[in-house]
Formats: sequence, C-alpha cells, structure tokens
Amino acid sequence: MRTLLSLLLILGNTMFLSAQKQLSLDEAIKIALQKNSTLKKTENNLATYHSNVKAAYGAFLPSLGASGSASWNRNEAAGGETFVYQGTTFTSEPVTTETRNYSVGAGASIDLFDGLSNFANLSQTKNDLESAELFFERVKQDIVFNTINLYYAVVNNQQLLKVKEEDVKWNQKNLETITERNRLGAVTLADVYAQQVRFGNAELELVRTKNILESSKADLLDYLGLDVLDQYQFSDSLSPQELSILQKDLSKEDENVSKIVEEALNKRPDYQSVKLDLESANNGITKAWSGYLPRLTGSANFSTYSNDVSKLFKSRNYSLGLTLSIPIFSNFSTENQVQLAKVNVMNKEIVVTDLERQIKKNLKRTFLDLQAAEKALEVGKRNIVAAQENLKIESEKYSLGAGTLLNVLVANSEFTNAQTNFINAQFAYITLSEQLKYYLGVIEYKSYE
Repeated sequence: MRTLLSLLLILGNTMFLSAQKQLSLDEAIKIALQKNSTLKKTENNLATYHSNVKAAYGAFLPSLGASGSASWNRNEAAGGETFVYQGTTFTSEPVTTETRNYSVGAGASIDLFDGLSNFANLSQTKNDLESAELFFERVKQDIVFNTINLYYAVVNNQQLLKVKEEDVKWNQKNLETITERNRLGAVTLADVYAQQVRFGNAELELVRTKNILESSKADLLDYLGLDVLDQYQFSDSLSPQELSILQKDLSKEDENVSKIVEEALNKRPDYQSVKLDLESANNGITKAWSGYLPRLTGSANFSTYSNDVSKLFKSRNYSLGLTLSIPIFSNFSTENQVQLAKVNVMNKEIVVTDLERQIKKNLKRTFLDLQAAEKALEVGKRNIVAAQENLKIESEKYSLGAGTLLNVLVANSEFTNAQTNFINAQFAYITLSEQLKYYLGVIEYKSYE
C-alpha cells in the first residue's frame, strides 16, 4: 500500500512539473519589454514629439488658403402702386429680378522675421524629441534591471528553500535516531523533547521560506504582466554566465572613481536626457525674448469675381503686402514670459546637478557593497567548510556519548546559517554586478527586443 502511494505521489509530481511553464531570465526580460505598461505609454508619447518637430519645421513655410463664394438674389415686386407724372397717373407692373455673384480667392502669408522664435522653437522641439528618446532608452534599462532583481530573488529563495528542506530532513532523521536510542536507554527523554522542538522549528522555517518564495514569484509575475496564479518553473541553479560573474573582482574597479563617473555621465541615457532638457529650457528664453523684437509678415492674395460663371476669371485682383509689427508695451506679459523661462532654466540646472550627484553616490555605494559582498563570499566558503566539519565532529561525539545534543543542534544551526549566508552572498554579488551596469548606463536591453 505504501509503495503504491509513493508511486502515485511521484507520478503526481511529475505531471505537475510537466504542466509548469519554463521561464528563464532571458524570457522574463523579453516579456517585460513587451508588456510593461510604462514602456508602452512612453513609446506612445514619442509620437507627439515627432509631431512637434514637424510643426516646428512648418513654421518656416508659408500658410496657404483658398476661398470661394456664390450668391443668388431674387427680388419680386408686386406692382399695383400708382403715381402721377406730369398730370398722368401710372400704375406699376409686377417685376421680378434675379442677380448672381461668384468670387474665388487665394492667399498666402509667411513670417519673414518673428524675433528668432521659430529657430528657437525648432531647436527646442528637436532637443525635446532626443531627450524623450533617451528617456525611453532609460525606461528599458529600468525594466531590465528590475526584472533581473525580481528573477534573482526567486532563484535565491529557491536555493534557500533547498537548504531548509535539507535541514528538515536532517532533523527528522536525527529525531528518529534519538528516539530509538532513548528506547534503548542510551539517551535521556530530554534529548528527545529537545530534538522534537528543533524539528518543529525547522518545519516552521521551511513553511516561512516557501511563503517568501511564493511571494517573490508573485511579485515577478505581476511585474511581467502575467497571471500570478499560473505555475512557472524557474532556473534552480546558476548559469555559466552568472558563475563567471562570481569569478570577477568587480570591487577593484573603483580604483579610478573619477574615470568611472565620467563614463557613467557619458553613457547614462537619463543624464543625457536632462542635459537636453536644459538646452531646451535655454531655447525657451530665446522664444520669450522674441516678444521684444519686431515681427515682419509677408502676404500675397489673388481674387476674382463675376455675376456670370463663364466670365469669372476675366476680372482679377492681385495684392502683395508687408506688415511690420513693433511691440511697444505688452502689459508686462513678455517680461513675465522671459522670467518664467529663466526660472525654468535654473530648475533644469538643479535637476542636472542633483542627478550627477546621485550618480556619483550610487556608484560609490555600489562599489562599497561589492567589496562587502566579495568579502562575504570568501568568508561564506570558509564558514561552510568549517561548519560542516564541526557538525560532523559533534555528531560523532554525541553518538559515542562524549558530547551533548545541544552541541549537535548548535553545530547544525551554524551549518544551516553558513549555507544560507553563502547563497545570499552569491546572489547579492551577482545582483550588485548588474546594478553596477545599470548605474553606468550600459545594462543590455537591445538583444531582448
């Protein structure tokens, strides 16, 4: 019966795993770049910037217009009115008259000089477009980095779950051994109770780790826009690329911090974007100042009219004109626009400075964290070896009656903690290496599109 039940469980697990969908890190990044709503909105907004540039070019072209009209008028006089002329009485007859009028016209006007506002507007719209494209690129990098973080959180928790499962198995086996030895009178009942408590705590830690794992999976699937109730199978081991990262000494790259910062300032799309925003704001000052300068407009018109369609183009009228508008007093509105533009420039300068300072701080902190993570990896490796050997020694001493159960439990706890810390250190180092790429602005996204 027990054998049959075991076979059914194995079959059920096999069917469950086969029903799960495989989701690698690369696939997760591709899905995120396809489904992320923020990315879609940003991409949609790019169309407005392209349209603004086109409209800015259009300001240099003449505006054209055409018109046409046709009218019909009918007058019906009833007649019957009498009047006297030189002694003779006359009576008017009914009269009906009709008139028709037709006209066609066309005109064009062009701003010959508008205080350089059109040139400033063209430069501003181009800067805005390039800034939006760079911002769009940074959004993609944000999505890739966030997906990597969320995915590694899942894999990290899966690794921790294995440690907890092994800990439960060890405590269960140890409980069975101690119970049997107590039955034979080799150990006290207190040891049995102590091991039961330790076994219960191990099971509780396993449940907590499972919950954390499921929560991290839900966070990832939600970010990817997938159904959190669907079952997915994730990578349960480090890839060759991730293992190669663990072999690199990234923390030593901070020896020339100024060079690293300069590289980041040259490559970060968001930093280049805010610098273009500053240039665009300076264009705004030029546009505002154009209100103080005269405006010259040229115009050309043509029209024709007739009361007979066949003779419509026999009577024509042509006109050319120049209009010079000189602003004398604009109720302080131009001054207000200039002041607003200057304030906008000052605020954009603050944004650039703040982002530059933030980049420097994030890079410095990342290097410090990498140094700590590298040290944690070194210590973690040694701690696992030492803790495993200590557990082996304490277990043998306890079996021989030369040690205590407490020492065994402490040794096992230290071994479990050493494994946990090493796994966390590994994923911390890998994640920090990706974070360094993110802060440098070189994190890859094009290969996933």
